[in-house]
Amino acid sequence: MDLFLKLGIPNGKAICYSGYRQGQSPDSGVYPTYRQIREDLLILQNHWTYLRLYDCSLHAETVLKVIDKEKLNFKVMLGAYIGAELNNFGCPWGTIISEEELEKNTKNNLKQIKKLIQLANKYPDIIFSLSAGNEATVDWTDHYVPVQKVISYVRMIKKGAKQPVTFCENYIPWYDKLKNLVDVVDFISIHTYPVWEYKNIHEAMEYTKQNYECIAGKYPDKPVIITEAGWATNSNGRGINPENASQDFQAIYYNDMVTWSAKEGILTFWFEAFDEPWKGSPEVLEPEKHWGLFTVNRKPKIVMQKVF
Repeated sequence: MDLFLKLGIPNGKAICYSGYRQGQSPDSGVYPTYRQIREDLLILQNHWTYLRLYDCSLHAETVLKVIDKEKLNFKVMLGAYIGAELNNFGCPWGTIISEEELEKNTKNNLKQIKKLIQLANKYPDIIFSLSAGNEATVDWTDHYVPVQKVISYVRMIKKGAKQPVTFCENYIPWYDKLKNLVDVVDFISIHTYPVWEYKNIHEAMEYTKQNYECIAGKYPDKPVIITEAGWATNSNGRGINPENASQDFQAIYYNDMVTWSAKEGILTFWFEAFDEPWKGSPEVLEPEKHWGLFTVNRKPKIVMQKVF
């Protein structure tokens, strides 16, 4: 459903943005500088209208500051990153989290929600929507937060800020597990990754359409957007067949996705602008590191080479 009709948000090209370079990461607390983020946004500015940021860290604050001071024409979906409040024993790579750590996370989550509201009110002309978290309820998550708690965070954000509020999650929980959350969010945000679900490039676009339509069809009165869709360009075999990960396949899926989402009027955030070497295991070909349209050195991959 076209967001413009429901929320007054025009359709446009959208991309997820995490600006961490070699030696930087949110875990280490080493963040990109103002100059580095400005460089990134100047690369992106003529090609994407909407940016998605995942948290309210110093990284996000600097991005907002650059957009504001440099008068760049971006609209931002800003998220609050919420950490584990319960152990998820179904997480394939997770560890047991102590009660003390879970309590600490819960307190920090509240701080993050309050920070989200603060930034939303500070930059009302830049931030066009808000997210109460990211992939915190899906079965495999390592930062599990109960659905009822997510609902309470959404309500808190809606009380404190004027922007539309959502929650960003894989498409599967929306079908049943998050049905009570649907009533309180202003729109639904889904993630779709055919390559993570062992689909080859010939099946990919049709599978994404099915993912979207199963949620949009279930909730016909609620706008649905895609806040993550992407294709890895390298893999060491962990979760993705190396034969399915390539720059050529990324280019096919990206172009198909852009064409389809524009035709259908579906706001779709591509994941991701730049490769993220800090993610996943230390292995160079870890797929988590290789979703960017550009390398970590800001060189365009095949899909972007004609444009850049």
